[in-house]
Amino acid sequence: MATLYEEIKKWLKHQAGSGPVGVSFSAGVDSGSVFLLTYHALLELGESPSRLKAFTLSVDGSGQDLKQAREFLKAVGLELFLEPIEVQASGLDWKKTIRVVEDYKPLDIQAATMNLALLEGIRRRYPEWVHMIDGDGGDENMKDYPIEENPELTIRSVLNNLMLYHEGWGVGRMKHSLTYSGGLSRGYMRTYTTADTLGFKGFSPYTLENVIEIAEGIPFIDLTGWDHEKLYALKGQVVASGVKAITGMEMPVFEKRRFQHGAASKEAFLTHFPERELEYRKEFLSHYE
Repeated sequence: MATLYEEIKKWLKHQAGSGPVGVSFSAGVDSGSVFLLTYHALLELGESPSRLKAFTLSVDGSGQDLKQAREFLKAVGLELFLEPIEVQASGLDWKKTIRVVEDYKPLDIQAATMNLALLEGIRRRYPEWVHMIDGDGGDENMKDYPIEENPELTIRSVLNNLMLYHEGWGVGRMKHSLTYSGGLSRGYMRTYTTADTLGFKGFSPYTLENVIEIAEGIPFIDLTGWDHEKLYALKGQVVASGVKAITGMEMPVFEKRRFQHGAASKEAFLTHFPERELEYRKEFLSHYE
């Protein structure tokens, strides 16, 4: 966490300058740690933390993320930094997202649709805003994806493969195709393209090479003993203890939830997103016919 913190300070000094800084904030472990470390870094740099805002998406006021964000910030005494971005579910447009991201994987398109809605809301409110920071890459670094959701993965394949979630899983040298990469590089496009389209400059310290290198050195097998639940709990334990060592703050740790599932109710999500990957593929291909 010390390296992560130093990279955030470096970014604040050389990239953001004196401008405002927004955090894409679901109050999960990744965005929560980035927010608290950025807040602490501003104080240490002698700059006003008023530059900082925690933006949380709320679709029809029904998602769990906004409630979680309020609980998180209240626990650390920083509620004044929360700024909800409330949108209507009818405005979620996954077909437009496919045009922006140029991909068709359901989980990526769903998350990107939510990110696009969040950033569009910020852009309407703050036309001149530029700098956004997020926690993308934290799940990959700490192997914190539900193994049960993928029948081709096991706890042994995850822990025995050093860069599984960074490189993507699959068979063969190319793994996916000659066009699309796998793992973090493919997933991060959902953040980069949505931000770039709207004129934002995004940054995630979890995606930096030196931070990933440290994550590679974590003895996952020794720490978990091949136990799923211990693996899922590990990220919260490691990150929260690191945040406390640097900031002195007790970071709340909530159960993992995907962005697209936390921003909206289950009903709203199922109403506005197709269930089958085929629908996303058909829409994607329609742009190249």
